[in-house]
Amino acid sequence: MTDIVDQAIKSDQAITTDQLWAITTQIELTPVPAQPAGELWAPAGPGGHPPTPTTVLPRRPGPGTPPPIRRPIGQIARDDVLVFLGAMLSSVSIALLFFGRLLPMSGKLGFVVVWFAVFIAIYALLVSITDNRPAVVDRVMAALLTAATVTAGAALLSVIVFVIVRGWRALRNTNLYTQDMSQAGPLDPLTVGGISHAIVGTLIIMGMALIFTVPLALACAVFLTETRGKITELVRSVVTAMTALPSIVAGLFIFATWILVLGQQRSGLAAALAISLMMLPIIIRSADVVLRLVPGNLREASAALGAPQWRTVWFVVLPTARPGLATSVILGVARGIGETAPVLLVSGITGAMNVNPRENPMMSLPLATFEFVRSPQPALIARGFATALVLMVLVMVLFTIARILGGRPAGRLTKRQARKASNNSAKDLKRIEAADGSASPASSFRWPSRCLQR
Repeated sequence: MTDIVDQAIKSDQAITTDQLWAITTQIELTPVPAQPAGELWAPAGPGGHPPTPTTVLPRRPGPGTPPPIRRPIGQIARDDVLVFLGAMLSSVSIALLFFGRLLPMSGKLGFVVVWFAVFIAIYALLVSITDNRPAVVDRVMAALLTAATVTAGAALLSVIVFVIVRGWRALRNTNLYTQDMSQAGPLDPLTVGGISHAIVGTLIIMGMALIFTVPLALACAVFLTETRGKITELVRSVVTAMTALPSIVAGLFIFATWILVLGQQRSGLAAALAISLMMLPIIIRSADVVLRLVPGNLREASAALGAPQWRTVWFVVLPTARPGLATSVILGVARGIGETAPVLLVSGITGAMNVNPRENPMMSLPLATFEFVRSPQPALIARGFATALVLMVLVMVLFTIARILGGRPAGRLTKRQARKASNNSAKDLKRIEAADGSASPASSFRWPSRCLQR
């Protein structure tokens, strides 16, 4: 190392990159003695001063060492495809060998489990030939997560396809959506009768349940978020326990109080109350989590401007958490719209149209599906699967409406909102200048929409 530096100084030339690389690779590393576990400083002499810090440089490859090969990001390499295909073919062959030749195994599910386990082992082995340990772990975890995603998607798709196939004979008849079952019998063909009474009943029951639940749930979530004390923890514990409340218990509670004690009749209103009991803890718990995610500096800024707490909650916290609150309502609707036991217990079964929620039984789509499918008649079974598919479509429509009402995240304005904010800013500027008594051409200034969005 000294020769290279001296030669460069005598010749009055700069040290090249290769010479600098050689210097750094020839430095001898000085090992640092390990310190005892209980000592912070190791005495270096009679004075007991700490030792001089020593920099330990890592060893670097020589100048001629090729750089490591970088993996492309965002695309699939040829080696990845070959490794995947090789692991796939090998695992299938070994699984067939186990099930057909070596071991007395049988069954499709067992074959899939054995094949997947062998595939993961062979895939990890092939990847370890060319890559290091972190890459092997990354590939194996990616394979496991992909398999889980494919399994969940296949299960969902199989359910939808199965329902469509079994209910296609009833779905293609328009009377399914326009008639009720008041004039249809169990032996009548699919061209007679429909589920219009169940569609209307579901919309009425869920509409009333949302009217009862959403204001109470949001008020309770705001109370849990904005207040501190023992009562808050008690309420949160009760709400968490109620999230696991069985649906039949909610139905029995409404049946005992609303029908037996208060003397009311079985109706759609009773069904809406029972479903509200099930939706309430779900919406409260999820809304509580969403409101706690609102940054605290927004509350602090509002308080610093002199706003009281109720104005901070109404104009700052709730608008910021609006998309998350919409998701909370969606979760509550998903819990309540598919329930059958509470509606059967407190509302009853009917085949006629009923739009009065305070009197007489009211049908719902889940209850109609249950009644149709348990019948031995093929026509009613097909009508039951068609009813289930209509319920799926209705749930998707309700979810879409809730997502639209939820709006965009806080701070992202649409073009219409940006124009409205710009016009309001121009009006405020004119009003301020008029109050100051200084009319200027700047009064017609309008802020650009992109500035307002930022």
